[in-house]
Amino acid sequence: MQPVRLSSKDSILEAAFVLFSRDASASLAEVAAQAGVGRATLHRHFSSRDDLIRTLALVAIDEMDEAVESACANAQSATEVLRLSLAALIPLGDRHGFITQHPIENDAEIAEQFRQADDATREMVEAAKTEGLFDASVSSDWITHVYNALLYAGWESVKQGETTAQQAADLAWRSLTTGLGAAKP
Repeated sequence: MQPVRLSSKDSILEAAFVLFSRDASASLAEVAAQAGVGRATLHRHFSSRDDLIRTLALVAIDEMDEAVESACANAQSATEVLRLSLAALIPLGDRHGFITQHPIENDAEIAEQFRQADDATREMVEAAKTEGLFDASVSSDWITHVYNALLYAGWESVKQGETTAQQAADLAWRSLTTGLGAAKP
């Protein structure tokens, strides 16, 4: 069977994911070279660096949504959805972590996508509170911020080679649910 050949646009996107995950300041010339296309081809698909990054962000959001939906399809509780979501998202950090380093929140569509994701996380946090996972006196906004920070910490830990994706997901879950204190005797 022959390997699937990507379109030039898909090749550019894949190259950009690889390069921007390693170096957020990679140039469009580097992206074109990595993709095996000329700069003119890159510019036929993407008018600017911002256009490319915006497209990458939208693809990343879709891929993350799909990963969470797939991982949580049979979840029986909000608690399980939160745990499975971390486990599904942390392995995507090497591909999508670049979005934390680019000012894409100024784009209305992307900002709305992030707001919707935060709202969905907050809803799961509130449902998990009713299940007894979190202290009801702790703000759902706080827990949502901590969840997002732990996701980023997991991405960074894997990127730095400190943990595997599974180890990072386990540590993030432990940190979210029981903290980092030593076990009480």
